[in-house]
Amino acid sequence: MNDKSYDVIMAGGGVMGCATAFYLLRSDPTLKVAIIEMDSTYEKNSTVLSDGNTRLQFNLKENIQISQYGLDKLTTFSEEMAVDGIKARIGFRQEGNLFLSDQDNIKNAQAGLAMQQSLGCNVEWLTPDEISDRFPLYNKESFAGGTFGPLDGTMDSHAVLMGFKNKAIDLGATFIEAEITEFTQSAGQITGVKLSSGEIIKAKYVLNSAGAWATRLAQTVGIELPIDPIMRQVFIVEIAAQPEEIYPLTVFPSGLYLIQEHENRFMISKSMDDDLIGFDFSTNRERFTEFLWEELVGYAPAFDRLKITGAWAGLYAVNTFDGNAILGEWPTLKGFILANGFSGHGFQQCHAVGRYLAELILGNPHKLDLSIFSPQRIFGNKPVFEGHGKLV
Repeated sequence: MNDKSYDVIMAGGGVMGCATAFYLLRSDPTLKVAIIEMDSTYEKNSTVLSDGNTRLQFNLKENIQISQYGLDKLTTFSEEMAVDGIKARIGFRQEGNLFLSDQDNIKNAQAGLAMQQSLGCNVEWLTPDEISDRFPLYNKESFAGGTFGPLDGTMDSHAVLMGFKNKAIDLGATFIEAEITEFTQSAGQITGVKLSSGEIIKAKYVLNSAGAWATRLAQTVGIELPIDPIMRQVFIVEIAAQPEEIYPLTVFPSGLYLIQEHENRFMISKSMDDDLIGFDFSTNRERFTEFLWEELVGYAPAFDRLKITGAWAGLYAVNTFDGNAILGEWPTLKGFILANGFSGHGFQQCHAVGRYLAELILGNPHKLDLSIFSPQRIFGNKPVFEGHGKLV
């Protein structure tokens, strides 16, 4: 390393750290910015292990606005992140998102829809018959209706990460592969980070962008974040049926969801109460057959004949306080900036959050006010809940 001091350090080189570095350097090319990532292969990085989905369908105004900005940026992302003429090809498929509701949650679902439509989102309500007509694999007796957003979709999350990373480096960021073991502070001010090698790198601002590892690092400066690393397994299955339709990402009323990869190949997953807390990346295919298969067949009978062809596990950084992001400066430690606790929807929020945090660090006016997610709400015990029914 040639320089032991930076203006801003990104403690974690996932999509949130790299997006913030990009927005910082786009606003001020003179900044010295370091992205410190413990594993440049990103083998266990939550960005790469995510489903790569984005959606307008939230219940909270700010979350909807975050997604609106993200969708807008995705239209030009490949060109904007090009380096030396090489574009970031993210393979964005706008196959839509379908959130199915049972009778108990229909009022909440329709209230969320009203909020989305009031903000100009292209989202509609479908009856069970309309859903069955479009997507005949689904059992219309198992839900009371659903919201469908045709602009929602999935993409190559690794390509998005590499797009931000490569462009940030092109703009002047220094990428350092090293493990941060602790943050350093003095007199209520963050001063930098300490690496596993013992080396200390100084900075006026440090962004905790460590994802599922964020709580562990924050503890080194005496801060307890209400964030747990929770393991989520995803299963790949192939069904005997050969659907002619393109299926949207579908969330069933129980929270079980599926994503069609192509033709008769689907990804299946669900958050469950007994999901492991900790840094476990092992998979257990029996978990699908014991806990998910029968439930899935109730919603989509054609899945009674299938073959499990793969599985993987990744980590959610779950905010146990209210399930939403914690963004901004920690009130008792100047210069310590948080981008933590996204609870499974961080990947899709990187565009607006990266811009917001860059504005915060630079002291620039905010184009989208996300102060509702300030860590101050933890001190005041004022949780900001997204609402029921949006579980992925």
